[in-house]
Formats: sequence, C-alpha cells, structure tokens
Amino acid sequence: MYSQIPTIHFYEGISEELSNVSLRRDRATGGRKVVFMFQKLESIERFNTFKNRFAGTFRLTDSEGEISVEPSGIRFIFDGPEGDDLERVECTLEIDRNDHWERFMRFMHRYAEANGMAYGETGGQES
Repeated sequence: MYSQIPTIHFYEGISEELSNVSLRRDRATGGRKVVFMFQKLESIERFNTFKNRFAGTFRLTDSEGEISVEPSGIRFIFDGPEGDDLERVECTLEIDRNDHWERFMRFMHRYAEANGMAYGETGGQES
C-alpha cells in the first residue's frame, strides 16, 4: 500500500473540501445513508462543469484505492438576497452492504484525520 491523502472528487483532478457529513440509519429497514455537505465546490468555482461532463460517480480516494459511488441524490441549496448565492451542496449516498460500509468508514476515518474533522453524535437523525 502507498500513502495518499484522502480526497473527494466529482471531477477528475479537482479535490472537493467536505464541510460536514451525516451518517444515518433507517430504523425500519436498517438501510444506511450518508449525506456529504459542501459549502462550495471547486469544480463550480473553476467552471469545470462547463468544460467537462460529470461522469455520474462520486470518487473517494485514499491509501486503499478508489471508491466510486453513484449518488442517490444531489441537492443545491441557495440563499442570499436574490436567492442565487450557493449556501451548500448535499450529496447523498446509500450503502447497503456491510463490507462497503466498513470500507467507507475506513475512508472517512482517514479523511477526518487528514482534515482535522471529528465525529460527534447529534441525536435522532434517522430517515
């Protein structure tokens, strides 16, 4: 294995900075959902969305390799006086398999450690 700083990408070569993440579990079904929150997207800042086509996958890369996941939803939340200031972007992933969840959590621990993030309980976040 090689050492690599964990990164998150919508577009190849442009790392995005995660602002927050919410891990949720549906009590009725046991399904797991992850909601990534970004205050801004570098790919939008660089107008990369107009130059390159979004491949439909969200890529998480660390020392174990790359995880490619198709988001189940992406929401753009706008604010400001005219309602056109990007407040945040929420990207939702659904993870059903235990082995995929375990791999995802290893990535998140590495990402959190590399970016000064900490885990904290917020209370009933079930869907």
